[in-house]
Amino acid sequence: MSRLSSLLAAAALCSAAFPAHADDASFLASFAGNWSGAGQFRISTASPPVPVTCAFDATTSATRLTLDGKCRGMVVVSRRIGVTLNTEANGVSGSYVGSTTGPAGLAGGRSGDAFDLAIRWAKTVNGDRDARMKVEKTGAGGMRLTTTDVDPKTGRSVVTGKIELTRL
Repeated sequence: MSRLSSLLAAAALCSAAFPAHADDASFLASFAGNWSGAGQFRISTASPPVPVTCAFDATTSATRLTLDGKCRGMVVVSRRIGVTLNTEANGVSGSYVGSTTGPAGLAGGRSGDAFDLAIRWAKTVNGDRDARMKVEKTGAGGMRLTTTDVDPKTGRSVVTGKIELTRL
């Protein structure tokens, strides 16, 4: 199969797995506003979780969600966290800022009340450059951000970040 045929087949599979939803604009709009909450992050799949508190501003358009925020842990550590998602006919793409490796690429789609995304880190993290992220609405006033990665020693999926947010 030629490279072009392979790319077209992959695009067709992605659009079938994560088709655009007719109500993406209203779903994106439901994220708009100010959010705060708490959760935890792991530096690596083997490290203990660090509790964090976070605040985010979410802005939206008919095809875009931007989360811009900051998380604080252990009183002295503060990190900017950002997620930008663009909905397209064949799925969702975007970027994640917050990793020490630099901005990461996001690609995937919407599944119900969540965006299920593959992360492509700028550099190797936990033995590779791949992980997962879920941006999920949890009722009218809730949102959950979850990242998972595979532990290179055990092969098990590990939650490396989870933040539960409520609308202010």
